[in-house]
Amino acid sequence: MKLLASPASPYTRKVRVVLTEKRIDCDLENVDVQPADNPVNAYNPLGKIPTLVLDDGTALYDSRVIVEFLDSVSPISRLIPDEMRERVAVRRWEALADGVLDAGLLVRYESLRDRKEQSAAWVGKQLARMRRGMEQMQGELDGRSWCHNGRYSLADIAVGCCLGWLGLRKPGDIDWHTQYPGLGQHYKKLMERAAFADTAPQLPK
Repeated sequence: MKLLASPASPYTRKVRVVLTEKRIDCDLENVDVQPADNPVNAYNPLGKIPTLVLDDGTALYDSRVIVEFLDSVSPISRLIPDEMRERVAVRRWEALADGVLDAGLLVRYESLRDRKEQSAAWVGKQLARMRRGMEQMQGELDGRSWCHNGRYSLADIAVGCCLGWLGLRKPGDIDWHTQYPGLGQHYKKLMERAAFADTAPQLPK
C-alpha cells in the first residue's frame, strides 16, 4: 500500500498513527497538493490528502474511511469497538476532534488571504467553534484516563492529532496548553506512545 501524505497534515498523522499501532507496513509518499494539477488527482478526484492507494490500485479517502479500513484488516490493537453504541461513541469523539481541526484550518486559510479580503466575523465564528469543541473535549476527559471506556482508541488518536496540529499552526493564537490544561495533560500522555512521538507534525521544508 502507499499513503499519499503531507508531514504537516493532522489527518495524515491520524492515519500514520493508526498504521503504527496496527503494525501495518505502508509506503509513504509526501506530496504537495497546493497546485491545481497535483499527483493526488490521479487517485483522488478531490486532490486531497491523505489518500491510501491499495495494492490493487483502489484509492481510499478521507482519513475516517482510511482508518476504519485499516482497523478492519488487522486484529492487532483494535481501535474501533465492534459493539454499535461503543463504536458510535468513539466515532463521535473523532468527529468532534476533526470538527475542531476543520475550524482551525479555515482560520489558517483565512489568515493567508490578502489582509483587505479577510473577514474578522468569519474568523470569529470559526474560533468560537474551536473553543466550544475544546471545552467539550476537556469536559468529557475530566477524570478519565482515556477518551472512551477506559481504553486507548481511535478517539484518543483523533484528539491527539487535533491538538498536535493546533500546537504547530496556532490558528487564532489560541494557547490551548494554558486555556485547556486537561487537554495538555492528555496530549503529553499520548506523546509517550511511539506512534505519536514518531509522527509529530512538521512544517514543510
